Amino acid sequence: MKEVESAEKYEVVVREYEAEKDRSGAEAVDRMCDVSPGGGVSVFMDQLGDPVCRVRNSPAFLMLVAETCVPGDGEIVGVIRGCVKTITCGKTTPRSSAGGGMAAGEAVPIFTKAAYILGLRVSPSHRRMGIGLKLVKRLEDWFRSNDAEYSYMATDKSNLASLRLFTHHLNYTKFRTPRILVHPVFAGHRLPLPSSTTLLHLPPSSAESLYRRIFSTTEFFPRDIDSILNNPLSLGTFLAYPTQSFSYTTIHHFLTRPPKSWAVLSVWDSSSLLQFELRGVPRLKKGMAWTTRAVDKAVPWLRIPSVPDLFSPFGGYFLYGIGGEGPEADKMLRVLCRNAHNMAREGGCRVVATEVAAGEPLVKGIPYWRSLSFEEDLWCVKRLADEYRDGAVVGDWTRSVPGTSIFVDPREV
Repeated sequence: MKEVESAEKYEVVVREYEAEKDRSGAEAVDRMCDVSPGGGVSVFMDQLGDPVCRVRNSPAFLMLVAETCVPGDGEIVGVIRGCVKTITCGKTTPRSSAGGGMAAGEAVPIFTKAAYILGLRVSPSHRRMGIGLKLVKRLEDWFRSNDAEYSYMATDKSNLASLRLFTHHLNYTKFRTPRILVHPVFAGHRLPLPSSTTLLHLPPSSAESLYRRIFSTTEFFPRDIDSILNNPLSLGTFLAYPTQSFSYTTIHHFLTRPPKSWAVLSVWDSSSLLQFELRGVPRLKKGMAWTTRAVDKAVPWLRIPSVPDLFSPFGGYFLYGIGGEGPEADKMLRVLCRNAHNMAREGGCRVVATEVAAGEPLVKGIPYWRSLSFEEDLWCVKRLADEYRDGAVVGDWTRSVPGTSIFVDPREV
């Protein structure tokens, strides 16, 4: 199905992406939009020949392209991706626990079908023609046909053009301001793991049980968490607790008798989908970074922090499902992050990243470099339907108060 719209003197067709026909054109638009408008440092993203890679692992996804209708010379001038999934948007406390096996007064999640927009790009030569607006509207139509009740997107707070499009023309509202935290992978040395902390590598079934217990009422928690944990890109879920605690043999033992402090996280291999590269960095800074790596490799026992080579294509691991409890939870989490760093080093990656809520209580346990991180991402949301799928619920998620934590789905990072 095609939708034909006018863009000044020629028509533009908005249609579904066809890999064999559109790959090179879509990649060209992505590359053009990665360039810094001021000629400064730019982050180039290489999707490794698959423009759909950032949504392909989602339950339902779609990519659209905008193509000029010039006889014999059609050109792709815009792209957009989107996906639909069922996530937690709130919680409620039932009056009774009859039939559910749930403790009286225990909160239960409110699920909603939500759509996520990402990868909207319009060729610089075809901007201010309404192409981005048409791409989003067509994608929203697909969202509604898939029963999505909300649509949300993420952008940098300094991207005024994107904010103007979504908030002024499409009626999205500013919703959440999470933080993207990035830590380099050191070239010359592994990070030591203290013997005072025990690490358990949980099988997917155990990780699912734990996550459903602790995260089911957390905003954006995906109902199909089992699909994520069993995806080959999910490299493992790791649990940390003090070594002197009770020795756990099953997740049931842990859930019924948890230690005073513990933490958990999962590791996702983003490097198999995406590669990044910093361009436009001054030679002096490149030279200084090279020097730190050379020293680190020469005397690794000193464990000198070094700046990885971010000026040629590199990949990273993404940490998701971060949680924990107890007075030393941040300490346990720090050990888990060290373990993830070592995994990334063995996997040939140069960064480890995560995204957390602005008020995440465990942020002290997440090591990161401010120079590589984004302290305030911006998520905007729009209500597409009048009711929740789980029944009539008083209130509107778009107006809800932010929780202390969010669950970031690694499939759409």
